[in-house]
Amino acid sequence: MIQKSFVMMKPDAVQRRLMGKIFSRFEDKGLQVIAVKLIQIDEDLAKTHYGEHAEKPFFPSLVEYITSSPSLAMVIKGEEVISTIRKIVGATNPLEADLGTIRGDFAMDMGRNIIHASDSPASAEREIGLFFDEDEICDYKIIDNNLIYE
Repeated sequence: MIQKSFVMMKPDAVQRRLMGKIFSRFEDKGLQVIAVKLIQIDEDLAKTHYGEHAEKPFFPSLVEYITSSPSLAMVIKGEEVISTIRKIVGATNPLEADLGTIRGDFAMDMGRNIIHASDSPASAEREIGLFFDEDEICDYKIIDNNLIYE
């Protein structure tokens, strides 16, 4: 099933100049990037995006971190893209992430784990709506060797 998902390279990925290496992981897999923007997340957006963690003790530091520097927000499309991206990204805790995954290769610790990826179709839809207007998403067909991919 063709899906869309939200992915965000967090401030540590931007600051460490890892955006190109991470971006290429999705393209190399054959996934289609249909929206991308560098964004300075403000406190209101951060609190809305991470609202499910509002009562947890790490919430204030999470908001402070995600608003500290720009992040790169993306919408990615592909076959079973949500589960595919989650495999490419790796476990939330970098110490548990397999080598070869983004977090396994680049993340330093749980608080600076490089990247966020939607975990379900519902969260993907909600997160895409938080970060992108409909007219910012460039859904297009891929033409490769006279084959058209939807």
